[in-house]
Amino acid sequence: MEKHFKRTLITSALPYANGPVHIGHLAGVYVPADIYARYLRLKGRDCLFIGGSDEHGVPVTIRARKEGITVQKVVDRYHTLIKDSFERFGISFDIYSRTTSATHHKLASDFFRKLYDDGKFIEQVSEQFYDPQTGHFLTDRNIMGECPRCHSAGAYGDQCDKCGADLSPDELINPYNAETGNPLEKKATKHWYLPLDKDQAWLEKWILEEHKEWRSNVYGQCKSWLDGGLRPRAVTRDLDWGIPVPVEGAEGKVLYVWFDAPIGYISNTKELCDARPELGQWETWWKDEETRLVHFIGKDNIVFHCIVFPAMLRAHGGYILPDNVPANEFLNLEGNKISTSKNYAVWLNEYLDELPGRQDELRYVLTANAPETKDNDFTWDDFQARCNNELVAVYGNFVNRALQLTQKYYEGRVPECGELSDYDRETLSEFRDVKERMEQLLEGFKFREAQKEAMNLARIGNKYLADSEPWKVIKTAPERVRTIIYLSLQITANLAIAFEPFLPFSSQRLRQMISLTPSVLKGDGEGSLWEQLGRTDILTPGTALPKPGLLFTKIEDETIAFQKKKLEDTLKANAEAAYKAAPVKPTVSFEDFEKLDIRVGLVKSCEKVRKSKRLLRFTLDDGSGKDRIILSGIAQWYEPEHLIGKNVLFIANFASRQMMGEESQGMILSAVNYDGGLSVTTVLDPVKGGSQVG
Repeated sequence: MEKHFKRTLITSALPYANGPVHIGHLAGVYVPADIYARYLRLKGRDCLFIGGSDEHGVPVTIRARKEGITVQKVVDRYHTLIKDSFERFGISFDIYSRTTSATHHKLASDFFRKLYDDGKFIEQVSEQFYDPQTGHFLTDRNIMGECPRCHSAGAYGDQCDKCGADLSPDELINPYNAETGNPLEKKATKHWYLPLDKDQAWLEKWILEEHKEWRSNVYGQCKSWLDGGLRPRAVTRDLDWGIPVPVEGAEGKVLYVWFDAPIGYISNTKELCDARPELGQWETWWKDEETRLVHFIGKDNIVFHCIVFPAMLRAHGGYILPDNVPANEFLNLEGNKISTSKNYAVWLNEYLDELPGRQDELRYVLTANAPETKDNDFTWDDFQARCNNELVAVYGNFVNRALQLTQKYYEGRVPECGELSDYDRETLSEFRDVKERMEQLLEGFKFREAQKEAMNLARIGNKYLADSEPWKVIKTAPERVRTIIYLSLQITANLAIAFEPFLPFSSQRLRQMISLTPSVLKGDGEGSLWEQLGRTDILTPGTALPKPGLLFTKIEDETIAFQKKKLEDTLKANAEAAYKAAPVKPTVSFEDFEKLDIRVGLVKSCEKVRKSKRLLRFTLDDGSGKDRIILSGIAQWYEPEHLIGKNVLFIANFASRQMMGEESQGMILSAVNYDGGLSVTTVLDPVKGGSQVG
């Protein structure tokens, strides 16, 4: 039997204060969390939505050292930027605080101390990588070396970005400090560990038996971890930035950020309740069994929120455990992974500046394309198509037609409803249960499908107006038009309510366009706004409506071209920055070099080889008086007509070989570019075909 709760506490992952927020963060965490919080408030439910910046850990210290400023200045800058961006985008936190607050420092320190005093930790001395020149122990991500799998240089201590292998620093060949390039050594250090292996049994029962309703990606990742067997996990580390470990003899050590950060949910709730006593005691939100705790996170945080943090809360005692963790997968960008370190992202603050007033357009597309159970891809072409073909052409078009017809025929006042036709009743039946359908989806965290239901209302309205043709009927049956416009306006009112959790800015504008205030609601505003959804008497006849404006406007091609070029320029800059010349091959004798007969050939013709995506067929004047045919795999980098007339270099004394049913008589020489592309080698000045290179 489903449990009913008095209140809901919503938390969203704390973003690192070492850079701005991007669309991957929004799609994975903040937009779905905000949809759910707005929905619960519309329902009149008691809920809090908690957010904040994660200001400890290594990423912020790395940023500070790179910029040559204090860590505090780094976190102050990005906390302010992130908070401002969220506010401008309409993420409706009840509080957005930070883990450098005094409230958090004390609560996190007290939390650790209670577990320490209760004997819940184990102490362990281990050898960890240490940079003797800087005097710092290093995190896995701050250690680089040669990958033991693919042998590429520059693999990280936790993963090789080239082959994707999961690694540990001990596996790297010749590990070094990623920041300084200094060689590393091992040094003994003592730390405190949370013995997760002792939590294995109850976590298996709690997750695998009692929470089978969790999303398959969440449940599956937890099961994988549990099946592999849990091991003790360090809760402290050697750093000079963070919350000092409150134990004698722990100088130079701080709380590990994964232990520190989730306590931020608790400390931020306390900070909020201390400032607003009407919300009740913070303990009620964290320790009362009638509170439902829901974590919104990305898939990289599933284990921490479903296994580690619950183990911490249970070890402390008195805290409730999360009821659900609706984690999303990752959002890619134009077919590539979003990368903060490589600046490859759509940054929220830049989006808000470059596309002002279009918060709802981005919210809509990110929800429509939400990576709820698998990774998904954001493209600017899809963004434009959804905005123009759905928000403008479907939703905005219907609203504009309904309101303009009201102005034209009824002086901007809601008309009386006349007798309903069979078609009217058929249309009404299509959305009578919209509230129940949307509630079922929203309660199940299926926000993408719930938004589709809202858009379906607009499709119903468009079809109704198109089929009813009031602009024609007005000449022969004006009484009939009153009913058509009345019902169209009621559908419009339903849209303003249905889209409220998803598109708060345009929903507010629409409510103003139709004068949807409590005073015009049937029953004098009794019940929440959400409870009116599905009704066909929301707007009272005679209500005066202001002259409408457009709810949405088209996204122009120039806007999309600008955004796409930004990403292309970033990819190009990253490729150039990452390029390293291949190592020089082993020395060869001059006699070996002389064996190669490299010549100049004039390209007489060039064409694509049928049934091949990569081969071009060159016909060369090689000075012999006969044409030489060479097939070369460069079709993806050149249009064949652009090569005609060029003097290219080729190896003349390679043995011929059959390719795609043709004989290729040599090899065209090309240089490998920084981005992996090929550039055909040519000569600067005109020379005769067949001229030797030496």
